Amino acid sequence: MRVVIVTESFPPDVNGVAHCALQTARHLVDRGHHPLVVAPATSAGPGPDAESPCPVIRVPSLPLPGYPQVRVALPSRRVAAAITEHRADIVHLASPFILGVRGMAAAARLGIPAVAVYQTDLAGYARTYVGAGEATAWRRIRSVHAAADRTLAPSSAALGDLEAHGVPRVRLWPRGVDTERFRPEYRDEALRRELAPNGELLVGYVGRLAPEKQVELLAGTCGLPGVRVVVVGDGPSRPHLDEALPGAVFLGRRTGDELARIFASLDIFVHTGPFETFCQTVQEGMASGVPVVAPAAGG
Repeated sequence: MRVVIVTESFPPDVNGVAHCALQTARHLVDRGHHPLVVAPATSAGPGPDAESPCPVIRVPSLPLPGYPQVRVALPSRRVAAAITEHRADIVHLASPFILGVRGMAAAARLGIPAVAVYQTDLAGYARTYVGAGEATAWRRIRSVHAAADRTLAPSSAALGDLEAHGVPRVRLWPRGVDTERFRPEYRDEALRRELAPNGELLVGYVGRLAPEKQVELLAGTCGLPGVRVVVVGDGPSRPHLDEALPGAVFLGRRTGDELARIFASLDIFVHTGPFETFCQTVQEGMASGVPVVAPAAGG
């Protein structure tokens, strides 16, 4: 089967959409299919697609104002051309919003079925960033996904939200976690001594540092005696969090086996954000044998 994956984000970006699109491409290649990825261009230098198991076509993009780590695709004919030239049997739209909408329109013109994956809680983001606009966000979500032949939701909570807001043809697409990479055996006592030289309890957060993640809720934890907060990730909230989390250790962006070693070396993993459709890092924390504290909300 020939599949075009149109995604709003792809490695070297580090986020849930990029990770899922990469794993989908790998899964298809491993099973003898022929995927092609269409994604926004990144600011990375030569060879940004070294991780990809299949060809990647990059569409011109601009950094999102105030959040330069996120790239927004510009209008381009490359999407329709890529779908046509690849002779796609199906178009897979990862979190369609801008680039994905163009992919949806191209698929419709060409008579090719399109599957849309719901991965971003736009309504929650609207509430966080502008304090309003949830209804507008849901109208946009409903409009985009109603054009798809099928919408895939990553959790029962996300599926319920979509159906409650009138999105048709929704199915649950359960997710997994890489239990070869994330496992308790990677606990590293040398790393623990480096992060907690006085034997402190290590409480860790892994993810983007952005307002909707509400990482500042760990401020109280920073004040507990015998506790060291470890923050892994990057994003626009980093300067604010430097002040909000006194004494915390900021490790920046980490990936791969290094990230797995950090996960397994924590004593507790905390995810603070309530606006998740699935939350891969919670699964990775549990796979690493670490107790998880997270909001009873969303995915």
